[in-house]
Amino acid sequence: MTPSERDDPQAAVVPSVVAVVVAYNRRELLLEALGALRAQSAPLTAVVVVDNHSDDDSAEVASEFWPEVELVRLTRNTGGAGGFATGIAVAIARHEPDWIWVMDDDTIPTETALEELLDAADQPDVVLAGSRVVWTDGSDHPMNTPRQNPFARKDELRAAAERGATPVRSLSFVSMLVSAARVKAAGLPIADYFIWNDDFEFSTRMLRGGRGLYVPGSVVVHKTKALANTDADPGSRFFFEVRNKIWLMVFSRGLNPFEKAVYIGSTLLRWLRTFRASRQRRFLLTQLRRGVVAGFGSRPRLNADVLCDLGPVTEAVVKVEAPARRAA
Repeated sequence: MTPSERDDPQAAVVPSVVAVVVAYNRRELLLEALGALRAQSAPLTAVVVVDNHSDDDSAEVASEFWPEVELVRLTRNTGGAGGFATGIAVAIARHEPDWIWVMDDDTIPTETALEELLDAADQPDVVLAGSRVVWTDGSDHPMNTPRQNPFARKDELRAAAERGATPVRSLSFVSMLVSAARVKAAGLPIADYFIWNDDFEFSTRMLRGGRGLYVPGSVVVHKTKALANTDADPGSRFFFEVRNKIWLMVFSRGLNPFEKAVYIGSTLLRWLRTFRASRQRRFLLTQLRRGVVAGFGSRPRLNADVLCDLGPVTEAVVKVEAPARRAA
């Protein structure tokens, strides 16, 4: 978008954007997130809330707060991976947007967060853009640190810098703007991951056919209980970290062989730090063994199989992934 187009509303083409929020048992934060979405300076075409079978009244409260919200109530908890897969599928199948803006229910966007993402992404070949994620005290959140792209060409670095952005190789689901066309070509998030590494796998796969940007001018607040990384005593979730990381390295098309070698090394170092800092090392060792067995002894199932019992949601998933399946 040129400066003259920014100043002339009639000359600017406004892209259609559907926000997707995955919610689970955090009604107050969900209401705050919806309020922040309603206050965005850039218009939203629609808002899809995926209620991941909450035990509280999150779904009812969301509908009362914003009746126009499209509420998708799942009959079972599909994890963050399944929630984002279904939400993105519903957004594309029912609204055919240019972009989907995904986030958790504890993500609170500032007023210009979407506008900044769209402005930065308005250039050729950009298929992903991510926000600066801060905690409640304003410091950068270590859980959502983007990975810069070490292979970016000089022209890519220059084009990104002109928009106040940085080329990246992966992004977090905590405020990710993703091209709907790219999702159709490369597929949805893999629901069988359930939690952890799903956004890393998805974003790296999207970026094998396009460019991604970290946009620090777009700011969201990630209201986690503590300012900590996932390395901090993950408990039983360490099983998903191990299994999913093996799945990613063995089966995903997101990383090339050189990148996989680098990430395997960094992953092993990260696991070592996790064990050293943990107070339940024996338990983590059990989860490590379980994860290794599951990672090498199985592979991710197709989304159509994982989400086969969700009625219209299943139909949306199959419809959206059909082009990618045919290409594969």
